Amino acid sequence: MEALEFVNKAEKELQEQFKIIEENEYLNSKKVLEAFKHNQISEVHFNSTTGYGYGDIGREAIEKVFSEVLGAEDALVRNQLVSGSHALCVTLFALLRPNDLLLSISGLPYDTLHEVIGIKDNNSSLKAFGVKYDQIDLVNDDFDYEKIKEYLTNNKVKVIEIQRSKGYSTRKSLSIEKLEKVIKEIRKVDKDVIIMVDNCYCEFVEYKTPLEVGADIIVGSLIKNLGGGIAPNGAYIAGRKDLVELAGERLTLPGEGKEVGPTLGINRQLLQGLFFAPSVVASALKTATLTSKVMEELGYNVEPKSTDHRVDIVQNIIFNDPDKLIKYCQSIQEYSPIDSNALPLPDDMPGYDDKVIMAAGAFTQGSSIELSCDGPLRSPYIAYQQGSLTYQYGKLAIINAVNKLK
Repeated sequence: MEALEFVNKAEKELQEQFKIIEENEYLNSKKVLEAFKHNQISEVHFNSTTGYGYGDIGREAIEKVFSEVLGAEDALVRNQLVSGSHALCVTLFALLRPNDLLLSISGLPYDTLHEVIGIKDNNSSLKAFGVKYDQIDLVNDDFDYEKIKEYLTNNKVKVIEIQRSKGYSTRKSLSIEKLEKVIKEIRKVDKDVIIMVDNCYCEFVEYKTPLEVGADIIVGSLIKNLGGGIAPNGAYIAGRKDLVELAGERLTLPGEGKEVGPTLGINRQLLQGLFFAPSVVASALKTATLTSKVMEELGYNVEPKSTDHRVDIVQNIIFNDPDKLIKYCQSIQEYSPIDSNALPLPDDMPGYDDKVIMAAGAFTQGSSIELSCDGPLRSPYIAYQQGSLTYQYGKLAIINAVNKLK
């Protein structure tokens, strides 16, 4: 069977899953449009500031729109935040003080936070500033509720950190439903602990946000879901007003905080990116669902399965073979709009212990809402695929990957 026929056959069997994605796309689109209307967004908000960025009404309007969409009291949405990891770092340093205790209840955080926290030695880490860290691992891809409650009973924790997406791990990502359940259990023991959620890759995949089920503060990247493939950089921090203000003063300086930060002509792109985001996320989810179905039909182990409830845009393909992982990533690069002639090879990357292969022929460097595929060269050799600005472009790349693997 030719690759096109093979993929078309898989596509026809996914109409029920696609319908669920489209219904969620509609609801999130309605939410975004209402936020634009409520905050009376107009062309004047596209204007730019330089220097200190005093009185940037566009920046203020953007943060009001993001706050409303995310169910937050306040938001910090800035191009000065260079990545999701940077925004997480800013938030952690804003909330924690020497001798405070940080607890991860979703196991080991993403690789790029290891030096931030001090899991891996660094003289600029939280650990170097006297912040203590501990973690509780997931059990069968769910929170260890009893161990969490016992730990909170016996220890004074300042911040609980939850990473929803799997990162470079083999676990499943965490749904809003699981998040809501664990937050309720936490509040039975400690009403004051700050619950911080790494929401990267998860925005608009479900309708509710972590803030709407009890989280205090959430963090994400604008070159992932909420940037819609249009935002050229940036990240957001959203949640309780007092906590967002602390993050603002950590990003800039005490006494000025959110009042400074030039937008340098980025306002229109941030607003337009958010406007397109529900549809772009839906395309990414359809691409991931098709990938899951096709690769499973070819005999590979995948996570999530094509019929599973999805909570982020990441699709795992477990190859158990480094050569197949490399070949698959190269086939995705070959059907990318930018640098399609480039040949990705595993190499060292800042923040990672293993060599990483990364296919990302994107308009914005490192954008994972655009079709990309990467993975560390370590067993069981998993490809982590995410994104696609449109479903049809994603489908074309999958057809090419099938051709290469077959």
